[in-house]
Amino acid sequence: MRAESSSPHPSPSGQQVVPSLPVSTSHRSIAPPRAPMAPPALPAVPALLLCLLVVLAAPAVEAARSSRHRSGDGGAAAASPPTTTTGGGGCNGPAALWVFGDSYADTGNLGDLGRELTHAWYDPYGDTFPGRPTGRFSDGRVLTDFIASAMGVPTPVAYKHRRWAPPGLLARGMNFAVGGAGVLDTGNFQRNIGDQIDLFQAQQRAASTNRSGCDAGVAAVVVSGNDYSYAADKDNGTSAAIAYIPTVVRRLREQLRRLRDEAGMRRVVVTNLHPMGCTPLFTRPLNYTGCDPLANAGAAQHNAALESVIAGLNDDDPAKANNNRTFLLLDLNAAFAALVDAPAITEAAGERRFEEPRRPCCETFAAGGYCGQQDDDGKRMYTLCEDPAKHFYWDDVHPTQAAWAAVAETFRPKIRDFLLSST
Repeated sequence: MRAESSSPHPSPSGQQVVPSLPVSTSHRSIAPPRAPMAPPALPAVPALLLCLLVVLAAPAVEAARSSRHRSGDGGAAAASPPTTTTGGGGCNGPAALWVFGDSYADTGNLGDLGRELTHAWYDPYGDTFPGRPTGRFSDGRVLTDFIASAMGVPTPVAYKHRRWAPPGLLARGMNFAVGGAGVLDTGNFQRNIGDQIDLFQAQQRAASTNRSGCDAGVAAVVVSGNDYSYAADKDNGTSAAIAYIPTVVRRLREQLRRLRDEAGMRRVVVTNLHPMGCTPLFTRPLNYTGCDPLANAGAAQHNAALESVIAGLNDDDPAKANNNRTFLLLDLNAAFAALVDAPAITEAAGERRFEEPRRPCCETFAAGGYCGQQDDDGKRMYTLCEDPAKHFYWDDVHPTQAAWAAVAETFRPKIRDFLLSST
């Protein structure tokens, strides 16, 4: 969500390799929020941030080290059988997945601007999977990986890595999500959702002669709150962030309509906001004993507006005549809350899925610090837990791989049913 990271580490063939999810048995330097609506945006370092406009993919030096956590699956679920698409021109095959969003979905699109601004390309990110940083804002896999797994398809290549992708790239989709992005501009010099859709449509036009008549695949739109962080930072108040909700949701509706009416997407999965007040950024002042109710109320207001938008879009959907719907609202809020919100985890007969639901595995020493921070001598300025699988959160705002795996258990059957009902 906040400080997002750098350029790819290609395999010998040039393409970053992301293995399928294994079978399971069962931000930028973030300062304390000036308003309890949403975590703040990237720090203002214009000279460095402007580099985002010119840096394509300066590959970072890969650390040759082993993971401290050997299994690397984080409780990840087994991949579903592939969802197929049909269409003219011999297009039968696994559905393509196109991803738009921010750091909850980014798999390596944010360029490497150094440790302070782009943490996810530096230790200890990627410690669980694949044992080195890959530009994911977690110790391992992120939401995109688990949505792809639910569909039974490989994780789509990040847009920044497309030049190193093997043949058949467009057959499996692409990830345009980039850390720090919002529905609107967030002051992070990142492509917002609309700009990401522009890139997608350019890819569509380039491939039109090869995929004429093919099903467009599945789009996933992931919005995690950067717009509200930006508003709260800019005007130093929760009221400004709350007042921004209608603008954000209205623009999101426009972009969702674009995906359906202009890009021809007939299956679009949209996430709602997680309970932002339960992130460590907000729970730290409470000694990680509870969630911030005002921040959670702001997320709930966004979600109510988004639910109304999705219902309206499905109601005027041309697919409605065939008893189909284009949009599926993925309820991350309920899935997160069941695992991290105080009432939910204390009333479950004393049992918890995560021993530390609100304390991050990677915890900074200072309120204005960040996971992975080092002093001038290279000494750590953060602590790292022994087992990320016992923590829901990896850093101040991003879940661990184990947390994403637990959340995926709730949406896997919903995605599968949605895709099958839309064919």
